[in-house]
Amino acid sequence: MTIAQLMLEVRTRGAMNGLRALAAGVLALAIPGCAQGPAKMVPPQTLVAPYDASRGEVLWAVVPLRNESGTSQADPLAISDQVVAAIEEARGIRALPLNRTMEAMRALKMGGVGSPADARKLAQALGVDGLVLGSVTAYEPYEPTIGLSLALFARPGAMQTVTKDPLDVRKLAAMPAEAPRDPGAFQEAPVSVFTAHLDGKNHQVLLDVKAYAEGRHDPGSALNWKRYTASMELYTQFAANHAVGGLLEQEWMRLARLGAARERPEER
Repeated sequence: MTIAQLMLEVRTRGAMNGLRALAAGVLALAIPGCAQGPAKMVPPQTLVAPYDASRGEVLWAVVPLRNESGTSQADPLAISDQVVAAIEEARGIRALPLNRTMEAMRALKMGGVGSPADARKLAQALGVDGLVLGSVTAYEPYEPTIGLSLALFARPGAMQTVTKDPLDVRKLAAMPAEAPRDPGAFQEAPVSVFTAHLDGKNHQVLLDVKAYAEGRHDPGSALNWKRYTASMELYTQFAANHAVGGLLEQEWMRLARLGAARERPEER
């Protein structure tokens, strides 16, 4: 072998080794967790009901939501199922399967719940403490956008126990000063209401999606938390959790008002 041939072989081997090293580096970057080790697992945010669990969990039922979005693309039964799932994930509260509620409504020959009397009748048949009624007010799968309105009706004597957790002074300061109504019966108005219009272009909504996705997705995936905005089914999961969380927040504030009123009977 001549000197020229020897030098050429050395250069060729050096180039091949460089290409192997480059390929290994690209592969390490392409495989999630390969370069930085396994992703750290974190628990997702959990909804918490304000009721005293020492007496047993409160049981709710969800009446199939009405489709008021103006589009047939919205499936109110599928969205209602997501609301049931969100309630089931919350601590201190349970929800009947949607099919159970629908079967009871058929047995009662009830096409819908249109009055407090209907709500009372259905709640007694199901043996639940509360009924969640509501509607889909907006639905656009390509933005994505979804609007939900939920209202909670309480069975007489149910869901009035305040937990012993300390009250949030900032929330109390923002509450209305009038005396709370007795929520012990099915009245013309529900005990708590929450409405949300979740536009996927709104930055606050996107931050809420990101917070919800934490602990519920693989952080090494290509879309990361944005997978919840790329799929309308996953976005609906987020929306149902957000709406149920808002309804439970209203319940926290309602019970805080009741507790504050009981502690100051002379001011009533």
